[in-house]
Amino acid sequence: MSAAASRSPLSGTPLRLVVGFILLINGLFPALWILLTSLKLEPELTRTPITWLPALPTLHNYVQAFSDQPLLLFLFNSFMVALISTLATLLVSVLAAYALARLKLRFRDLILSAIIAVSTFPLVTLLVPLFEIMRALNLLNSWTALVLPYTVLSLPICTLILVSFFEGIPRDLENAAMIDGCTRIGALFSVVVPLSVPGVVTAGILAFVNAWDEFLLALSFNSSPALRTLPVGIQLYQGEFTFPWPVVSAALIVGIVPIAVLIVIFQERVVSGLTSGGLKG
Repeated sequence: MSAAASRSPLSGTPLRLVVGFILLINGLFPALWILLTSLKLEPELTRTPITWLPALPTLHNYVQAFSDQPLLLFLFNSFMVALISTLATLLVSVLAAYALARLKLRFRDLILSAIIAVSTFPLVTLLVPLFEIMRALNLLNSWTALVLPYTVLSLPICTLILVSFFEGIPRDLENAAMIDGCTRIGALFSVVVPLSVPGVVTAGILAFVNAWDEFLLALSFNSSPALRTLPVGIQLYQGEFTFPWPVVSAALIVGIVPIAVLIVIFQERVVSGLTSGGLKG
């Protein structure tokens, strides 16, 4: 029996536990600290020594977060912009990924390299060109001004994820569907996409989170108070000489909840999508 075969499946478990614990703390501690801050009163934040748990937990900060600013409006704008841009991203990325995975494109590798290269561009370098385009198209101060760039910015990663899934699906299934009367597009949406649900869900969640969290474009393209998204709206809680951390923390928790719920609902498909995509890639 070889050394590799005789090695215990638990070998390396302590190291994996340590790494997993570090990653868990790194991911959960900021959110936990924001949650605890949202339950504290302002004087507790300046106490010495620091208090980790709120002495008298209160929901007053959440009430104030909704009363000081139109938080529901911010949530609605963010949700609609993220939802529309996600649907647009999935539609375009599914078609693009299918073409790259199935069609005999002469410069396929070059196209994939270009997609990867484009995805590395810092957003700040694209701000001025995108602003000029939106102004020329008279789209500033509208949802469209955010939906279009969010869709374009999420396309590279979503396309790459879906290419790896589509390449793993046997062509015979599509051929059988087309023999039964489906067009190629019909076979794509009736056979390929249903078999790639984990990849589609993963790509969709990534696109949604990117749009939900984005601040720079939302601040630059929409100056209308009625169109402010959540990241832009949260910074309005800051006063000229004050920064109400408990109220801001409450608003942040309200913004985190929808994403957390989304991840919990689709957790298994996201994990399957990321691992399967990595193995196929």
